Parts: sequence; structure tokens; C-alpha cells
Amino acid sequence: MCRAGGDTLWGHSMLSFFRFSARARVFLVLCTLLPAGLSAYAQGPSASSNASVSTTVTVLGPKFTPAPPVSKGDVSVYDGKTRLQVTNWISARANAAALQLAIMIDNSASELGVGSQLGDIASFIRSQSRNTAVGVFYAVNGTVQVASTFSTDHDAVAKTLRPPLGLAAGDSPSIYVSLSDLVKNRWKPSGARHEVLLISDGVDGLDPGPDSLYVHNAIEDVQKAGVVVHTVYTGSSIRFAETFRGQYAQSNLEELTSGSGGFGFYEGISPPVSYHPFLQQLNQVLQNQYVLTFSMPVREKKNGELRGIDVHIEQRNLEIKYPKQVFVPGQPAK
Repeated sequence: MCRAGGDTLWGHSMLSFFRFSARARVFLVLCTLLPAGLSAYAQGPSASSNASVSTTVTVLGPKFTPAPPVSKGDVSVYDGKTRLQVTNWISARANAAALQLAIMIDNSASELGVGSQLGDIASFIRSQSRNTAVGVFYAVNGTVQVASTFSTDHDAVAKTLRPPLGLAAGDSPSIYVSLSDLVKNRWKPSGARHEVLLISDGVDGLDPGPDSLYVHNAIEDVQKAGVVVHTVYTGSSIRFAETFRGQYAQSNLEELTSGSGGFGFYEGISPPVSYHPFLQQLNQVLQNQYVLTFSMPVREKKNGELRGIDVHIEQRNLEIKYPKQVFVPGQPAK
């Protein structure tokens, strides 16, 4: 009995020991895993997730003169105070930097004023490089009418130009609504740079005030699509241009170009005598561009977001133009 009693006590002791050891092992495992789990949660899934973002940067010397070559090592990009990694920097003169250029004419513009400039516009189209596909569009009824799809047959594209016809063919209630339609619905994604030459007086017939919703929407749309917009202000009568409405119209065009990284061309408040000097300057712009690609941290926004950037180049006395904001895709679904 005594032996039997001793065996029983020994058995209970061993059973208690194994139970304690099992609990200890579970506790140790939890203690090991818990800090790692908390650390991953605090950093979030965006901590190691980056997106490759590309945008167009124009680099010019003084007064639209060509800039000396800029190397990748001379370029830095910032998101706030954070320096981003530059992964590529391709000159527009390279074969890889193709361009699709949309010439968009406001159909409500002056038939005589713009019509007298068609020869200069046609010469500009014919002067484009083999890497540039040009399309011609007219802003009509809040959308665009296609005169020519994008083509590198520049002579054929130039022949599709016509004077604006205004009410006879349907003017656009807002040139900015038509621009949004062009970049969102009429332009298929491609590896080429996407740019627009917009010829208009800048009047927004739907919201002629100083803070037009349609202007803001158009700027957001071109930034999301990565489209650079250049404008030629067609001018108007002196009586009209002296009104606040005329000032707002020209301001709209300036806001659009600066937001997208483009250039605005105008001669004060009057209609330009000739588009030729403007188009020569625009040619310099298109020939002195770079495609900049950099790595941008991705935030937890499923649909992506527009983020501001700053681009710096080591060389001095250069004019640098780029979009104020670029589109960064969101976190992919798990």
C-alpha cells in the first residue's frame, strides 16, 4: 500500500509538471509572437509598399532656349521633406520618349481670329518629329468632335483643320468639361507622353466666376491622367477683356497650365497677331522635356490619390516645369 501510495503521488506530481510545461510553452510562444504582431500593425501595410510613378518635366534655358543636358544624378524629387528614389530619367529626344499631342480648338472661338491662324497651326503640326502622333479635336456641346485621330502622318492631320464654327456646329458650354471628356474618355493609355495644345479664350460658360468647379475638375482630371496642357489665349474684344469675367477666363487658363506642368501663351488681353512665335516656343518646350520616374510610398487608399511633389535640378538658371500633383495608385486588394 505504501508503494502503491508513493507511485500515486509521483504520478500526480509528473502530471502537474507536464501541465505546467505545456502552459509555459504556450506562454513563451505568445510572448515571442506578440511584439512582432504589434510592430506589423503599427507600421501598416504601406510601410514597405511603393509605386512607380512617371511624369513629364520640361527643362529650358532663359527665354525658351535649349537647356544643357541634364543627367539622372542631377535630379532629386521630394514628397514634402522626404527625398524619393529616382529610377529613370529619359530625354524627349530619345526614341523611347514618344509623344501624343492633341490640338484642341474651342468651337466657340472667333471664326475669323482663329481661322486666320490655321496656316501657322498646320505648319506646327508638320514640323513635329516622327515620334509624335498628333490629333485634332474641337470642343463641341460639352464633349469633343474628332477631326483627326492620333497619327504620325502629319500632313494628313494638318489638312483636317477648319475654322471654329460656333453655334453653327454647336459650341461647348464649358471648354473645361470638353477637356475632361478628352482626357478621360477619348484617350487610350499608352507609354507615350500625353499633351494638349488648347486654343481658347478660357471662358467657362457654366461657371464664369473666379472659382469654377469645372476648372478644378479639369485640373484634377489631367493630373490623374498625367496629361500636360499648354494653352493659347485667343483673346477677345477690349470691352469684354476689361470685365471681371475676362480676367477670370485668362486666370482659368493660367491655373490649368501651372497645375498640369504646361505653358500658357498670350499677348496681354488682345487677340494675338500671329500664333507663329508661340508655336515656335512650344516646339522648344516639347523638345526639351524628360520623362521622370520615381518610387513613391503607397498609402492605404484603395482608389489612389493625388500627391504633391517637388523636383530639383542641380544646374542653375534653368526653368523647370512639372505638374503640381501626380497620381499615386492605392494599395492593391489582398
